[in-house]
Amino acid sequence: MRVLFRSVLTMAFSLAMVSAVYAAEDVPDTVPGTTKVSAEQLIDLVQKHSNLIMIDARKPSDRAKGYIEGSVALVDTDTTADSLAKVAPNKAAPVVFYCNGVKCGRSVNSAKVAAGAGYSKIYWFRGGWEEWTAKGFPVAK
Repeated sequence: MRVLFRSVLTMAFSLAMVSAVYAAEDVPDTVPGTTKVSAEQLIDLVQKHSNLIMIDARKPSDRAKGYIEGSVALVDTDTTADSLAKVAPNKAAPVVFYCNGVKCGRSVNSAKVAAGAGYSKIYWFRGGWEEWTAKGFPVAK
Protein backbone atom coordinates (compact mmCIF):
# COMPACT_ATOMS: atom_id res chain seq x y z
CA MET A 1 0.00 0.00 0.00
CA ARG A 2 2.83 2.37 0.87
CA VAL A 3 4.49 1.71 -2.54
CA LEU A 4 1.19 2.39 -4.36
CA PHE A 5 0.72 5.66 -2.46
CA ARG A 6 4.28 6.70 -3.27
CA SER A 7 3.71 5.91 -6.97
CA VAL A 8 0.49 7.93 -7.06
CA LEU A 9 2.17 10.82 -5.24
CA THR A 10 5.14 10.73 -7.63
CA MET A 11 2.81 10.71 -10.66
CA ALA A 12 0.80 13.64 -9.27
CA PHE A 13 3.98 15.60 -8.62
CA SER A 14 5.27 14.85 -12.13
CA LEU A 15 2.02 16.04 -13.70
CA ALA A 16 2.14 19.21 -11.61
CA MET A 17 5.69 19.87 -12.77
CA VAL A 18 4.75 19.41 -16.44
CA SER A 19 1.84 21.81 -15.99
CA ALA A 20 4.14 24.33 -14.37
CA VAL A 21 6.60 24.11 -17.25
CA TYR A 22 3.89 25.03 -19.73
CA ALA A 23 2.07 27.64 -17.63
CA ALA A 24 1.31 30.77 -19.68
CA GLU A 25 3.26 33.05 -17.37
CA ASP A 26 6.38 30.93 -17.90
CA VAL A 27 6.41 31.19 -21.69
CA PRO A 28 8.92 33.90 -22.60
CA ASP A 29 8.42 36.64 -25.15
CA THR A 30 11.76 35.81 -26.77
CA VAL A 31 14.04 32.79 -26.95
CA PRO A 32 17.80 33.46 -27.04
CA GLY A 33 19.35 32.37 -30.32
CA THR A 34 16.08 32.59 -32.25
CA THR A 35 14.22 35.12 -34.37
CA LYS A 36 10.54 35.43 -33.48
CA VAL A 37 8.20 35.45 -36.50
CA SER A 38 4.51 36.03 -37.14
CA ALA A 39 2.31 33.92 -39.41
CA GLU A 40 2.90 36.32 -42.29
CA GLN A 41 6.64 36.23 -41.74
CA LEU A 42 6.50 32.43 -41.70
CA ILE A 43 4.84 32.48 -45.12
CA ASP A 44 7.65 34.77 -46.35
CA LEU A 45 10.25 32.35 -44.96
CA VAL A 46 8.62 29.43 -46.75
CA GLN A 47 8.64 31.39 -50.02
CA LYS A 48 12.27 32.55 -49.61
CA HIS A 49 13.88 29.34 -48.36
CA SER A 50 13.26 26.10 -50.22
CA ASN A 51 15.35 24.31 -47.58
CA LEU A 52 13.31 25.60 -44.60
CA ILE A 53 12.44 22.89 -42.07
CA MET A 54 9.28 23.61 -40.08
CA ILE A 55 8.91 21.61 -36.87
CA ASP A 56 5.61 21.09 -35.08
CA ALA A 57 6.56 20.60 -31.41
CA ARG A 58 3.01 19.74 -30.30
CA LYS A 59 1.72 16.46 -28.91
CA PRO A 60 0.52 13.90 -31.46
CA SER A 61 -3.08 14.36 -30.26
CA ASP A 62 -2.88 18.08 -31.11
CA ARG A 63 -1.29 17.44 -34.49
CA ALA A 64 -4.01 14.92 -35.31
CA LYS A 65 -6.49 17.82 -35.27
CA GLY A 66 -4.49 19.64 -37.95
CA TYR A 67 -1.09 21.11 -38.67
CA ILE A 68 0.68 23.60 -40.90
CA GLU A 69 1.27 21.92 -44.24
CA GLY A 70 4.89 21.00 -44.79
CA SER A 71 5.72 20.78 -41.10
CA VAL A 72 7.42 17.80 -39.53
CA ALA A 73 6.17 16.34 -36.25
CA LEU A 74 8.77 16.27 -33.48
CA VAL A 75 7.24 16.76 -30.05
CA ASP A 76 9.40 18.79 -27.69
CA THR A 77 9.75 15.95 -25.20
CA ASP A 78 11.39 13.85 -27.94
CA THR A 79 13.60 16.67 -29.24
CA THR A 80 17.30 16.04 -28.72
CA ALA A 81 20.35 16.94 -30.78
CA ASP A 82 20.14 13.47 -32.36
CA SER A 83 16.41 13.49 -33.14
CA LEU A 84 16.70 17.01 -34.51
CA ALA A 85 19.60 15.99 -36.76
CA LYS A 86 17.36 13.32 -38.32
CA VAL A 87 14.79 15.88 -39.50
CA ALA A 88 17.15 18.86 -39.96
CA PRO A 89 20.62 17.51 -40.75
CA ASN A 90 22.03 20.82 -42.04
CA LYS A 91 22.64 23.07 -39.03
CA ALA A 92 23.11 26.08 -41.32
CA ALA A 93 19.67 25.67 -42.96
CA PRO A 94 16.75 27.66 -41.58
CA VAL A 95 14.54 25.84 -39.09
CA VAL A 96 11.33 27.12 -37.53
CA PHE A 97 9.51 25.79 -34.47
CA TYR A 98 5.86 26.18 -33.54
CA CYS A 99 3.38 24.75 -31.07
CA ASN A 100 -0.16 25.62 -29.94
CA GLY A 101 0.37 29.33 -29.33
CA VAL A 102 1.58 31.95 -26.88
CA LYS A 103 0.50 29.92 -23.83
CA CYS A 104 2.35 26.79 -24.97
CA GLY A 105 6.02 26.28 -24.18
CA ARG A 106 6.73 23.26 -26.34
CA SER A 107 8.29 25.21 -29.21
CA VAL A 108 10.39 27.15 -26.68
CA ASN A 109 11.87 23.89 -25.41
CA SER A 110 12.58 22.62 -28.93
CA ALA A 111 14.13 25.90 -30.08
CA LYS A 112 16.43 25.88 -27.03
CA VAL A 113 17.59 22.37 -27.93
CA ALA A 114 18.33 23.54 -31.49
CA ALA A 115 20.30 26.53 -30.22
CA GLY A 116 22.29 24.30 -27.88
CA ALA A 117 22.96 21.86 -30.71
CA GLY A 118 24.53 24.56 -32.87
CA TYR A 119 21.79 25.43 -35.35
CA SER A 120 22.43 28.94 -36.65
CA LYS A 121 19.17 30.05 -38.34
CA ILE A 122 16.44 29.31 -35.81
CA TYR A 123 13.03 30.92 -36.12
CA TRP A 124 10.31 30.74 -33.49
CA PHE A 125 6.68 31.10 -34.52
CA ARG A 126 5.42 32.15 -31.09
CA GLY A 127 1.76 32.53 -32.14
CA GLY A 128 1.81 28.98 -33.45
CA TRP A 129 -1.27 27.01 -34.32
CA GLU A 130 -3.57 29.48 -32.57
CA GLU A 131 -2.40 32.45 -34.66
CA TRP A 132 -2.23 30.42 -37.88
CA THR A 133 -5.83 29.20 -37.64
CA ALA A 134 -7.19 32.53 -36.32
CA LYS A 135 -5.90 34.17 -39.50
CA GLY A 136 -7.58 31.50 -41.63
CA PHE A 137 -4.40 30.20 -43.22
CA PRO A 138 -4.58 26.72 -44.79
CA VAL A 139 -4.11 23.63 -42.65
CA ALA A 140 -3.47 19.97 -43.34
CA LYS A 141 -4.95 16.96 -41.57
